[in-house]
Amino acid sequence: MHRLHRYLLVASLAFAGATQALAANPYLPAWEYIPDGEPRLFGDRVYVYGSHDRAGSTRFCDFQLRVWSAPLSDLNNWTDHGISFATIAHEGHGDDVPWSDRELYAPDVVEKGGKYYLFAYIVGSPCAVAVSDSPKGPFKTIGQIKAPADAPSDFGGWGQYIDPGVLVDDDGKVFIYWGYQNSHLAQLDPATMVDVRPDTYQADIVPKEKPFNFFEACSPRRIGDTYYLVYADGSILVYLTSKSPNGPFTYGGPIIRNGRDYPGGNIHGGLVRLNGQWYIFYHRMTNNTLYSRQACAERITIKPDGSIDEVEMTSLGFEDKLDPYRTWSAHYACVLTGGNYITEFDRDTHPVVNNREGSVVGFKYFDFGTTTAGEKLIFTAAIHATGPGRITVFSGAADKAKGGIELGSAIIASHGEHPTDWQKITVEIPAPSGRQAIFVRFTSESGDKFNCELQSIAFQRH
Repeated sequence: MHRLHRYLLVASLAFAGATQALAANPYLPAWEYIPDGEPRLFGDRVYVYGSHDRAGSTRFCDFQLRVWSAPLSDLNNWTDHGISFATIAHEGHGDDVPWSDRELYAPDVVEKGGKYYLFAYIVGSPCAVAVSDSPKGPFKTIGQIKAPADAPSDFGGWGQYIDPGVLVDDDGKVFIYWGYQNSHLAQLDPATMVDVRPDTYQADIVPKEKPFNFFEACSPRRIGDTYYLVYADGSILVYLTSKSPNGPFTYGGPIIRNGRDYPGGNIHGGLVRLNGQWYIFYHRMTNNTLYSRQACAERITIKPDGSIDEVEMTSLGFEDKLDPYRTWSAHYACVLTGGNYITEFDRDTHPVVNNREGSVVGFKYFDFGTTTAGEKLIFTAAIHATGPGRITVFSGAADKAKGGIELGSAIIASHGEHPTDWQKITVEIPAPSGRQAIFVRFTSESGDKFNCELQSIAFQRH
C-alpha cells in the first residue's frame, strides 16, 4: 500500500516542504540510516562512524561504510563524505577487503601520529584495519588484526574482534576492546596498529556477574583521569568507570535505553563533548524492523563525581528546544506506542503509519515561550486515514490518567484506500506555555477498520 502512495505525494509538498534539516533526532537526513554510531571529535568537526542500514531491509547493515560530519560551529549542517570503506565495489568506490564480501558492522576510528585508523568489523571474517590521511576517508586497508604467535585459534572471537572500540591513551598505548556476550581487551602495537602485543590480552574485562550483563558494543573513552567503557546491555547503553584502561571497572548504570515508549531493539553508541556539552550517541528503530536504524544523540551530564544519570529519548538531538511554529515531519517523534512506526515512502516522506485505536505519537520538547491567558493556537496535522477516527492533542503526557492535559480533538474523516492528497486536520487549542512534551492520540470511530498515517504536525498563532 505504501508504494501506491508515492505517486500521490507531490500535492503534499507545499505543507511538508516547510520542514528543513535540523540537528533534532534523528540528526541526519531521514533517508540516511547510520546505526552503531561512534562520535569522534577531530579538529573543529565532529564525525560519526557507524554501520550503514537500508530502509525496509531484512538484514543488519550494508557492504559499505559512510562518514558524516558537522562543524562545531553549526551542528545543523551535516555533510555526507560518501563511501569511506567497502567490502564490494559500489558507486564508483572499489572493493577494499580482498578476503571478504560480507557486511560491515560497527566500526571505530582513532587518530594516531597524524593518521586516522579505521577498525572495521566484518561479519564472519577477520577485522580489517585501514588508514587515511583524513578523518573523512576514504580508508585503505593495511591488514587484519593479528593475534600473538602463541594465541589460541579462536583468539579475538573467531578472529572477528566484534564491535571493536579503540582507545589511544595519553602515553601512546593503544587498547582495543571487543566482544559479543563475552568481553575482551588487548593492546595493539602502536607502530603497526594491527599486531596484538604479547601478554596484553584480558578476558571478561566486563565482569560476568550481575549487574554488568555485557552483550556487545564496546566504546571506550578517557575523560580526565577516568576511563569510561560504554556498552550494550541488550537494549540499554550502560557505562563503567576505572582509573586504568585495564580495569577493574566499576558499574555505573544505564545512560539511555531503547524500547521504552518506542519500538525496541539493539543499541550501540559512545560519548563525546561538543562545545562544552557532553552527548551520548545511539540509534533507534524505524520501518517496523530491527534493520533500519537511525542516528540520534542526547545531552548528558557527567557529574563532578564522574557519574552519569540516565536520560530519556527525546526529539531534541543537538537542539535545546523545538520551535513549535514550524512544520515538523512525523519522523521526529520520540514516543510511538500502540503498534505504530516510522517508515519511508520515498526519500523525502517519512510518516508514522499504522496508527490505530489508542496509538500515540509524541514529541519532546517544544518551547512555546510565554503565552497569555485565553490565547489560542491552531494545531495542524497532515494525515491520511481509512475508516473515521479521532485525533486528540495532549501536553505533558499521553493521556489524562498519566497527568496529561487534553488540549483539543477533531474527527478524522476516512480518505479511502487511495488518497489524492494528505488531509489537513486542524484543532483550536489553548496555547501551552513554556517547555512542553506534545502527544497526539488516535482513537477509532469505526472499530478495527481505522488506520491513520501521520505525515507532519505544526502549530500556528491566530
